[in-house]
Amino acid sequence: MRLSALFVRLGMFFLAAIVCAFAAGAAVATVETRSVEGVRQMLDERGHSFASVLGDGLQVILEGEAPSEVMGQRAISAAGSVVNASRVIDNMTVTNSAIPDAPEFAMEILRNDSGISIIGLIPASSDRGDLTATLERIAGVDSNFADLLESADYDVPAGWDSAVEYALLALRQLPSSKISVRSGRVSVEAISDSPEQKAELEASLRRSIPTGLFTTINISAPRPVVSPFVTRFIIDENGAQFDSCVADTPAAERRIVAAATAAGIEGRVGCSVALGTPTTRWADAVVMSINAVEELGGGTVTISDVDITLVARAGSVEGNFDRIAGELENNLPEVFALEAVLPAAPTPGNEGPPQFIATLSPEGLVQLRGRVSDDLLNSTAENFARAKFGSADISMATRVVEGLPNSWPIRVLAGIEALSKLSNGSVVVEPNNVIVRGNTGAQDAGGEITRLLIDKLGSSSDFEVSVTYVEELDPIASLPTEEECLAGIMAVTEARKITFEPSSAMIAGAGAAILDDIAEILQRCSNLRIEIAGYTDSQGSEDGNQRLSQQRADAVLDGLRVRRVPVSNFRSIGYGEANPIADNETADGREANRRIEFTLTTPESTEEPTALEQIEQEAADAAAEKATE
Repeated sequence: MRLSALFVRLGMFFLAAIVCAFAAGAAVATVETRSVEGVRQMLDERGHSFASVLGDGLQVILEGEAPSEVMGQRAISAAGSVVNASRVIDNMTVTNSAIPDAPEFAMEILRNDSGISIIGLIPASSDRGDLTATLERIAGVDSNFADLLESADYDVPAGWDSAVEYALLALRQLPSSKISVRSGRVSVEAISDSPEQKAELEASLRRSIPTGLFTTINISAPRPVVSPFVTRFIIDENGAQFDSCVADTPAAERRIVAAATAAGIEGRVGCSVALGTPTTRWADAVVMSINAVEELGGGTVTISDVDITLVARAGSVEGNFDRIAGELENNLPEVFALEAVLPAAPTPGNEGPPQFIATLSPEGLVQLRGRVSDDLLNSTAENFARAKFGSADISMATRVVEGLPNSWPIRVLAGIEALSKLSNGSVVVEPNNVIVRGNTGAQDAGGEITRLLIDKLGSSSDFEVSVTYVEELDPIASLPTEEECLAGIMAVTEARKITFEPSSAMIAGAGAAILDDIAEILQRCSNLRIEIAGYTDSQGSEDGNQRLSQQRADAVLDGLRVRRVPVSNFRSIGYGEANPIADNETADGREANRRIEFTLTTPESTEEPTALEQIEQEAADAAAEKATE
């Protein structure tokens, strides 16, 4: 009985253990299933379908290929929000995790009076030593140079070398500048000393842009100081026009141009934005004055600093004139003073007013004719014209008469000075009027002449300025292109040949005159890239001919340098007896082959082939060699 009771107790114990084991296993399976289902549902909701979920007891295992390291971490974090993070096992891999993207190479160069600094990231395979040496030379021995560049070992991107070379070319010309460089792109910001220098620099930089390089050029110039600050608006039988237009801000310019357009002015209109305005309400006064002229149906208004002169058309209705002038006077800003003039209607006469006429021909001939008040004015006018035009081609056809106004000498000399602002044209001086007509290569010549006449004759004086801007006469806008410069050199060298002393690099006497003509052409052609090539005939040794041709090319380059031609982008190369253009068996042929040639060059590419390009080239060479066997 005792033995059987023991067996019963042991059986009950083992039975209880088995039941507990089954219960624990069922609980773990339930937890595992629910954990896997919960994590899978969370990953699907978060868009991490790339991860698969496995259960291993209480552990949750994530497998699959994550598109990036970041996405893999996000999947783990999402799983950790469902179960305890310590139960999450990461067995995922990352796509292309071992291939980092190449960085964007870029650098920024700053130049000012204190020196040059450069910062950025450049390819490790580029010639950093040559770059910094060039920048140090540009900065000069007395200036600072700060090199803050970093490098990365990646292939040089396409367009990087041409962008760097153009940036250095621009930096040489711009003492105050910031130049940003990226592959195939250069951005230039700079400050010039004057509007004229700004236009010249922009033209020079645009001519030097390599093919395929995208550039942004922004050169600012200080605003000119204008005194007196003058705007003159006219409506006559020829329509509406400005003789002069200045504004203190771009916003003021837009307001003035809008008012003039509404008053009937046509074509492209612009005002000079300048310093020197007497008040911040300049645009208000100009717009009101233009509106008054339009309402009168014609006339002239001159705003000179704070003095405004409104001149109606002769014969205008007096009551209407008084109303418009009164409204303008009361509405003007307090600082301005208005003088309103209503000319009397003209009366018929048998004889026109006395005149003094000055003309300037396109060839530079100046003729003075008409009436002068005395011999002193006659000689003064001639000497003044010689001083202003710098020419002895002054033709005098004047006549001394009595009865001219006391202001006649001032009007005559002001007319001559106004004519000197033109490339060609005429000035007619009358007792009550001065008429200036002609062509000019200066865009603001009309405004300059208007300010001159107001300064000399007074703001209430009547005058007409009809000046046409001709781009061909503009010394900056009409700068020749590279091709035009080379064509000029070719014309000189085709008509005459640069010759040397026999078996020598000494330029013969006639050659010096040819270099003078070539230098004169190159003085107007900045930043040209030219190769000066020397050639010989086939007589003598090949090595000796090559040395002689190099010496002759160098002699031409040195001859241009001493004539103050900028030759920093020139190169001289001797080709010896190569590339003959005539038969070396004849005397005439040998004479033709002994020559100097000028050609335009383009920057040479310094890009090294990539590893892939080298492999492809080697494979192509091997295939070609096998095909020939």
